Amino acid sequence: MVSIQRLRTQVHQILHLDESPQRTALAFAVGVFIAFSPTHGLHTLMALFCTWAFRLNFLALMAGVLVNNPWTLVPILGATLWTGLVVLGMPPVETLNWSDLSFAAVYQQVSPYIVPFFVGGLVLSVLGAAIGYPICYWLISKYRVRKGHAPDGNRLPT
Repeated sequence: MVSIQRLRTQVHQILHLDESPQRTALAFAVGVFIAFSPTHGLHTLMALFCTWAFRLNFLALMAGVLVNNPWTLVPILGATLWTGLVVLGMPPVETLNWSDLSFAAVYQQVSPYIVPFFVGGLVLSVLGAAIGYPICYWLISKYRVRKGHAPDGNRLPT
């Protein structure tokens, strides 16, 4: 028979609720890194791999990954390409020719921007993770102190 205490213990383990704020913030920052990475379509697989390989908090990691969502996808894609163009010193993007939408024609128009897209994605991934970590760490620490826990997750003496 499953007791309530055993169920709570398992939920705590699954959710990594006894983790330090540093480790939870790290999981979030890795998620933000993945969110801005130019490997669209593989973000969930990357999150699952990082959760498994580094034993990170899945919920915190997925919260970071979900920075990239249907509402933020277009601005992130635009910022990624713009950042790559600026970093590489390339001219602005030309307007695409919509009269020929064959694979070869689209590839020919888009191919000069593949490298800037990947460079911009890498730059934004690093910046996003560097900004996300301290913000997440601060929020978790403040929350835990407010709830009567020490910042390391242990209960404060009463």
